[in-house]
Amino acid sequence: MSSSQVLIVVIVVLGIIALAAVAWYLMRRRELQQRFGPEYERTVEESDNRLAAEKELRERESRHAGLELRELEPEARARYTEQWAQIQARFVDAPENAVAAADDFVTELIGERGYPIDDYDERLSHLSVEHARVLSDYREAHDINLRNQRGEATTEQLRLAVLHYRSLVTDLLGDDTTERPSEPARTDETSQLDDFGREARRGAPDA
Repeated sequence: MSSSQVLIVVIVVLGIIALAAVAWYLMRRRELQQRFGPEYERTVEESDNRLAAEKELRERESRHAGLELRELEPEARARYTEQWAQIQARFVDAPENAVAAADDFVTELIGERGYPIDDYDERLSHLSVEHARVLSDYREAHDINLRNQRGEATTEQLRLAVLHYRSLVTDLLGDDTTERPSEPARTDETSQLDDFGREARRGAPDA
């Protein structure tokens, strides 16, 4: 084989290796996009560097793999479901209290599933691996609760916070038969709250 032929073979082999590397990289990117959903784009926007963002998401997967997560026993799931129904039922008469209770409840439930709960940002990082589709709901609900603590949240914002918390609660409880809640039709605020209250009370256990 002449030197020119050897050079051609080397170039072809290198080309194949390069194409394989690109294909692997694109496949890995698609996997990250599918797993993290909106969280993928959010991370890219915040880092302003796609490669760095993807590295961060892969590191989240690695840290998540080290957690000892656990499924809820039927008794625990029933207990949390009942507690959540009671929080929702409390909303109409005491919305500020209900939202504060919802935030505490969700934190406890996250910890019960085995996630670290001491640091909020770390909590989000771990949750993003398996609960990315509802993570924006949790962020918004938590932010509303912070405004609630300062007395700055409107009743409508408090109502939305409970709905957003419920999205994560449904995901954490693993109840596939419960659809992710949609927002009530926007008429006037009073009818929205009444509709929410009736729904919550239907889900509350009998005294």
